[in-house]
Amino acid sequence: MRRPLTSPSARSVLFAPLDQTGRAELVARRLVDAITLGVLADQEQLPSEAELAEQFGVSTVTVREALVALRQQGLVQTKRGRGGGSFVCAPPEENDETWRARLREVSLSELRDIGDDYVAIAGAAARLAAERSSTEDIARVQLAAEDLDGAVGTAAARAERQFHLEVAAASQSPRLTHQEIRLQSEQGALLWLPLGHHDPVTACTEHRAIAAAIAQADGELARKLTEQHILDTIDRLGEVHLDLLGS
Repeated sequence: MRRPLTSPSARSVLFAPLDQTGRAELVARRLVDAITLGVLADQEQLPSEAELAEQFGVSTVTVREALVALRQQGLVQTKRGRGGGSFVCAPPEENDETWRARLREVSLSELRDIGDDYVAIAGAAARLAAERSSTEDIARVQLAAEDLDGAVGTAAARAERQFHLEVAAASQSPRLTHQEIRLQSEQGALLWLPLGHHDPVTACTEHRAIAAAIAQADGELARKLTEQHILDTIDRLGEVHLDLLGS
C-alpha cells in the first residue's frame, strides 16, 4: 500500500535533498538505508521517479539509474502497466545462527567502542529532541515506543532501530540524524541482535520512559535514560559474546 508523502520525520530525513546533485549512487544509498532500516516496508510502493527526483533534488535520469542499481540488488521490483510502479523487496531475515556468528567475531573492545559511539549520538539526540521536538514529533516518538510492545525476534530489533531513528529525527538536527542513520546502517544489526538476551518487555518500558521524558521537555533525563538503555544493551551483548566463545 502506498503511503502519503507527508511522512514521518525519519523518512523525511532519508528523502531530504542531497548535498551533491547528479549522483545516482547517493540516491541509491539513501533508498538502501530506508529499506534495510525498515523505514520503507516490504512491498511498499515508492513514490514516482518524478516525485523522488523532486525530493532528492536530482534529475529523473539520476533516480532511474539509482532504481536500476536497487533492482540489481533485489531490493526493488518494478511493475509495468496499470497499478504499476516500483515496490520494495525487503531483504530476507537472517536466522539466529547467522546473528550468533556475527557476534562471535566481534571483540569486547569493539563492542565497547560501538557503544561509546552510539551513546554519544543517541544521548545527544534524545536531549535535543526533548528541547526542540514539536507535538507531531512527540507523537511519532511515542508511537515508535509502542511498536516494541509484543514484538519478538527480528520485529523487536526493527522496532528498536525505528524508535532511535525517530528520536534522532525529533532532535531537529540533520547532522545528528544522519549520524544515527550511518551508525544504524553500519552497526544497527549488531546492536539490536534478535537473540535471547533482548527482553522486549523491559526495552518497551525503557522506550516509553524515554518518550515520556522527551514529551516533558526534560532533556537531561531523556539523555540519561537513552544512554543507560544503550549501555545495558552493550553489557548484555558482551555477556552473550562471552557465552558464545565458551560454547
